[in-house]
Amino acid sequence: MWWQTFGSSLEPHLCAIRYDDELIGIAPLFFQGNKARLVGSSDVCDYLDVIVAPGSGKAFFEHLIPYLEQQGITHLDLGALRADSIVFSHLLAAAKHYNYEVLCEPEEVSMELELPPTWEAFLNGLTGKERHEIRRKLRRLSEAAHTNFRVVESKTEVSKQINTFFELFKLNRSDKSDFMTAQRVSFFRSLAETLAEARILKLFFLDLDDRPAAAVMCFDYNSTVYLYNNGYDERYRSLSIGLLSKVFTIRNSIERGKSKYDFLKGTEVYKKRLGGKPVQLFRCQVELR
Repeated sequence: MWWQTFGSSLEPHLCAIRYDDELIGIAPLFFQGNKARLVGSSDVCDYLDVIVAPGSGKAFFEHLIPYLEQQGITHLDLGALRADSIVFSHLLAAAKHYNYEVLCEPEEVSMELELPPTWEAFLNGLTGKERHEIRRKLRRLSEAAHTNFRVVESKTEVSKQINTFFELFKLNRSDKSDFMTAQRVSFFRSLAETLAEARILKLFFLDLDDRPAAAVMCFDYNSTVYLYNNGYDERYRSLSIGLLSKVFTIRNSIERGKSKYDFLKGTEVYKKRLGGKPVQLFRCQVELR
């Protein structure tokens, strides 16, 4: 999806490594001269990684590095990584094994929340002030309009309603409207439809008096829900629908037994107020010479 939208002028290089005739991993790379980068860009990707079979990290990278050298690659740019990513855990160790120079610097921060088993436990985990504010905002919203919080997740319905998400995204702020270029609309549409087909995407809508007022795009994978993007109609700002729409996705995640809610990159104040804890991201590069 990223490649189809943004990578037409780049040279793709998907490195699949087999060990004893068994596929153990895939590194989605693109080459720019003597440099190799992980596929993705910071404007639409919060952090990156490769796909490796459990327990195969060491073998995968010990084969990948010599192969990249054979292709004339002298510099490997890995973008933003989590410390618990496969790349950070194994590639950097393999590079150091070959005595290559590895540079990792703290970059941005992601925020995540460990989810308790119940909604009440979540509220009780907030500060007294924040708990009071959430309850007050929820009460005020219910008094102001008939509300309906719903999820769209089938590919057919996502295809029908993704334009509503774009409309709310652009109504949110002028900078968001500027961000959502025709190229990014194409990317988001393709992303939503593909992940809906894989049963990973959840598109949430908060309706006020049967009119969509806020939308949240989340990825649902294993035990974690990822808050990818959101938007809302600024005309309803006084009802805190931007915040409350996210709160509803947290409650939905708890009700479905999820254990983690990842707010993704950025240190917006609301993430901390809702219990998010910082996760350091690192910009890592390797000199293969």
